[in-house]
Amino acid sequence: MNKKQIISFLIVVLVGAAIWFLPHPEKVEARAWHLLAIFISTILGIILKPLPIGAIVILSMSISTLTYTLTLEETLAGFHSAIVWLVVFAFFISRGFIKTGLGSRIAYYFVSIFGKRTLGLSYGILMSELVLSPAIPSVTARTGGVIFPIVQGLAKSFGSEPHLGTERRIGSFLMKVAYQGSVITSAMFLTAMAANPFLVGLTQDAGYSISWGKWALAALVPGLISLILMPLIVYKLYPPSIKETPHATELARKKLAEMGKLEKDEWMMLGIFILLLILWIFGGIIGMNATVAALAGLALILLFSVLEWNDVIREHAAWDTFIWFATLIMMATQLNTLGLTPWVSEQVVHVVGGMNWIPAFIILGLIYFYSHYFFASNTAHVGAMYPAFLMVAISLGAPPTIAILVFAFSSNLMGGLTHYGSGPAPIYYGSGYIEVKAWWRIGFILSVVNIIIWMGLGSLWWKLIGIW
Repeated sequence: MNKKQIISFLIVVLVGAAIWFLPHPEKVEARAWHLLAIFISTILGIILKPLPIGAIVILSMSISTLTYTLTLEETLAGFHSAIVWLVVFAFFISRGFIKTGLGSRIAYYFVSIFGKRTLGLSYGILMSELVLSPAIPSVTARTGGVIFPIVQGLAKSFGSEPHLGTERRIGSFLMKVAYQGSVITSAMFLTAMAANPFLVGLTQDAGYSISWGKWALAALVPGLISLILMPLIVYKLYPPSIKETPHATELARKKLAEMGKLEKDEWMMLGIFILLLILWIFGGIIGMNATVAALAGLALILLFSVLEWNDVIREHAAWDTFIWFATLIMMATQLNTLGLTPWVSEQVVHVVGGMNWIPAFIILGLIYFYSHYFFASNTAHVGAMYPAFLMVAISLGAPPTIAILVFAFSSNLMGGLTHYGSGPAPIYYGSGYIEVKAWWRIGFILSVVNIIIWMGLGSLWWKLIGIW
């Protein structure tokens, strides 16, 4: 560990110890309070990163059992979660997109259609994001692994590079649109971001549910409106100097020509992807769980040799996610089971009690959204705040489905605020195309726009389709 990591680790330990030894409220049992100390230390460790996230949660699991805060069975309970396995299976499925080249082909295809002008080029990138997002649950893998190299290559092809001082020619605009597009598409599908299934699992623990199809239907209209308006706003706030980009279509067509016709594996991957979408959309009607559908999809991918078993074994991101995701779900669930989350909800209710549920819910929603300035992980934010805020909103009189949707969509959209707000943010910021001031300024303006679209127009759409 270097000096920075040691300091971060000491901060995590000291904060956890301070909470552990603080007198706990009479209504909260000692075990719940001690688990809260471990949980907050874990979240802080995820933010400060003195160790990889997997190592942090392994330490947390060990402390939970060694201190008798939880039994071994309770500590390992998260690994039984169907939601955890849904994310793992979806990671393997996304590897099929990357290995076969189908993801890149889809991206270049849309660039070749929309890329004659800079604004059109940005929409081509967003269309790629939209098509890939239901099947690639890691926004980092999708936006950072598939989209980012293509955007960077397009920018360089126009001589737009930070080290040349020409980043504003086109690269800065495309980078900002691509990243902001990723937070919108992540909000549109349950399987588009790792924290979404985590949130669904916490929702189920609270006694409520939301299906893949209902999530997608509720997000359809506000999501499309956001995707249409966002590039126009960025174009106005952060305009590129290059307005015409005929070279982009030529580059995309050249890449597609080099790829040739769809290979057998790509056809297989495309067919399985379409089948998965059908099963996820109509799973509630035919009685098929989303995790079962993902498992079947992975089985087909292996059966038709789109992926080899060694590809599954080597998918380190999936197994890493399996460890920390299961642990966070376990701790959040146990905090609710042990009574701490209901107690926190009661305290917040006392603060906003007496207010009509609508203004109270708006206040809760804004606090939930903008508190993401203090988080570097959507998953950490969801685990730390979603269960309590959901229960408070419902106890105030907010319709459960509305509360779930607002917090669910906010859990994705808030990632656009900062240059550390979600997994791919450091990748895009680290490319050097966008300075911090511009990132935060545009991020805040777009956050206001997204809140108006998703919570304002979105609520009208939800009323129209009978969700509430």
